[in-house]
Amino acid sequence: MDVSTFQQLITRVTEEIDGIPLGSALESHLNAQHGAGSELYEKIADACMTGVREGWLCNREGGGIRYGRVLKATPATHGFSVDVVDMQDIAGPHHVHPNGEIDLIMPLTPDACFDGRPAGWCVYEAGSAHAPTVTQGRALVLYLLPQGAIEFTPATATA
Repeated sequence: MDVSTFQQLITRVTEEIDGIPLGSALESHLNAQHGAGSELYEKIADACMTGVREGWLCNREGGGIRYGRVLKATPATHGFSVDVVDMQDIAGPHHVHPNGEIDLIMPLTPDACFDGRPAGWCVYEAGSAHAPTVTQGRALVLYLLPQGAIEFTPATATA
C-alpha cells in the first residue's frame, strides 16, 4: 500500500458520490452500500491502518491527535481532499464545514464512537460545524472535504 494505491481506492468512493449533495440521503446510501463490514469499508480501513503503521498517514501530531492530509482536492479525487485522524477519547478543534464533510469511522477499539456514532459513514451538510470527538476508545476517521474546505473556529465556539 502506498499513497497512489490509496488514492485509487478512495477514488472508488469519490467517483460514486461526485455531484451528490451532502446530507442524510448520501449518508444512508454510503452506509447501505459501503458500511462497516462491507468489502470497500474493510479495504479502506486496512489501507488506513497500514498507512498509519508505515508512517505516511497521521504523520503529524497536535493536542493529542495524530492527523494528516494525504490527498489534496484535485480532479483525480473529484474535488475532495482526504485527511485521516487517529483519536483516542478526545475532542478535536471546533470547525465549520463550508461545503460539508464526509467521515468514515473506523474504530480501533470495539466500542469507540466518533461524535456518538459507531463504525460507518457520517455526512455533515454544508455550513455545519462540530468539535470532532472520539469516545469509548480509539478510532481512525477519514475525512472527505469538498474542495478541501475547512474553517477552524476559536476554542470558545460551541457546536
